[in-house]
Amino acid sequence: MPYDLVIKNGTVIDGSGLPGFRADVGVRHGRIVSIGRIRERGRETLDAEGHVVAPGFVDGHTHMDAQVFWDPMGTSSCYHGITTVVMGNCGFTLAPCAAEDKHFVVRNLQRAEDIPPEAMEAGIDWRWTTFPEFLDTLESLPKGINYAGYIGHSALRTYVMGERAFEKPATEDDLRAMERELRDALRAGAMGFTTSRSPSHETPDHRPVASRVADWAEVRRLVNTMGELNAGIFEIAGENVDREAGNPGLPDYHRRLKALAVESGRPITFGVFGRRGVPGVWRKYMALLDETAAEGGRMFAQAHSRWLSALLSFKTQMPFDRLPLWKDLRKLPLAEKIAKLRDPEFKKKLVEATNETPDKKALGTEARPQPYEWLFVFDTVEGPHRSVAEVAAERGVHPAQAMIDLALEKDLDLFFLMPVANEDQDDALEIMKHPRACVTFSDSGAHVTQLMDSSLQTHLLAHWVRKKQAFTLPQAVRMLTLVPATLWGFADRGLVREGMAADFVVFDPESIGAEMPELVADLPAGAKRLVQRCRGVAATVVNGETILRDGKPTGARPGQLLRGPLARRG
Repeated sequence: MPYDLVIKNGTVIDGSGLPGFRADVGVRHGRIVSIGRIRERGRETLDAEGHVVAPGFVDGHTHMDAQVFWDPMGTSSCYHGITTVVMGNCGFTLAPCAAEDKHFVVRNLQRAEDIPPEAMEAGIDWRWTTFPEFLDTLESLPKGINYAGYIGHSALRTYVMGERAFEKPATEDDLRAMERELRDALRAGAMGFTTSRSPSHETPDHRPVASRVADWAEVRRLVNTMGELNAGIFEIAGENVDREAGNPGLPDYHRRLKALAVESGRPITFGVFGRRGVPGVWRKYMALLDETAAEGGRMFAQAHSRWLSALLSFKTQMPFDRLPLWKDLRKLPLAEKIAKLRDPEFKKKLVEATNETPDKKALGTEARPQPYEWLFVFDTVEGPHRSVAEVAAERGVHPAQAMIDLALEKDLDLFFLMPVANEDQDDALEIMKHPRACVTFSDSGAHVTQLMDSSLQTHLLAHWVRKKQAFTLPQAVRMLTLVPATLWGFADRGLVREGMAADFVVFDPESIGAEMPELVADLPAGAKRLVQRCRGVAATVVNGETILRDGKPTGARPGQLLRGPLARRG
């Protein structure tokens, strides 16, 4: 019987962590059926000479719930070898929610995740009310990559409570209704349940998103509902009690997390980052992972492979945008903006205005005034990146003027980096090396003009493997494939083995790496977002079909909805 696809002459690094080996891989009906020397040709043949053939990468932390409706390829993730994503993190999902109530969901998503409401209005055909109906809608959509999704606490709460979800504790009737919806979602294929308790997550009118209004007893009850069904992962955006040294809330938060993991029996996961303001606080989280395991619970960290940085520019966001004079500047068309910035007197006023106090506080990855030693010129992907303070000293000007002048030299087509976390890369490396950590947390689909972290997986290969040699290539591939596939329960993915799903990334380990990001206006209603492509990836294959060849889409849409454990058992 002929093969649908044969990948010939590549070095197979199979995801297990074992050394690579030269082999061909044969695919039929979306599954790997042969590994070795294959003499027959396939309906499609890829020559992988000089390239690695690895399992497709798995990203467990995305927010593509809205994006999947207008971008079936899952860009920019697919450019970086991602073949499977998990959506619905941090309590933010589009379901359950009836079409007439979608303003509740939009309110939760708009500021907290920087997803433009006009794009959601124009780009989403709202055909569901319940979470099972939402999954059925996702299944019907054309998809380039594979998608799985959690049910989010904010949507669940607003579905049951309406406007009260933003203001009041849940009643017993509310809790029972949420439990019913959660059970139905899990049986239909939700990957689990997510929430946010982070003060960074606010609505546009400066109120907490719905999940933040819930008390811990409500969270505990819903997670224990998963425990009763013995299914689902609990993901949480934490309480930000780790942002200042000696915060008494941190030990209490960790005690609650550990107790919940033990009593529910469900895995708990969250992001862990180093932070320059509280050096070493991440070690308390890594200790918590081990303590929880020792007491019989399951818990794992989501690690980032580099600085977690907001991208700043005069076309997106700058640290001074909440100052009156800068606000007025940002409203101008591009040509007028450039003309104003070139005016010496106006430029002087802008620089003087940077000493004023912003009219509202920035949250999350929104730009805010920073020490200029911690703002960097992002003129190459690899770096090293000069700080704005350094450039200003070289030029003998105020740092704000240096930012204006640098941007004008590129007609405002220049980014600056504002590290938010992982400023010490030695910390990032230690977190990644912890056996209970997983490299993920791209946030792809959210923070669309603020972040571009879809490339964190290829950064691991380019920086930590090729440049720093902190990991071997087989180790790094395992970190991006088998580890997340196992943690999120994708039992037939993450390995190049006979019988497994045929998801692959074929790449050149000597050249793989992210290209410079760019700002494009390709969202529905003309909304803008950041996009970042990748070099060195010869092909991305999903369920046995090539979706990208040398970074260019083939038109194939073989992606699937991957339902959670209860639906698979059924």
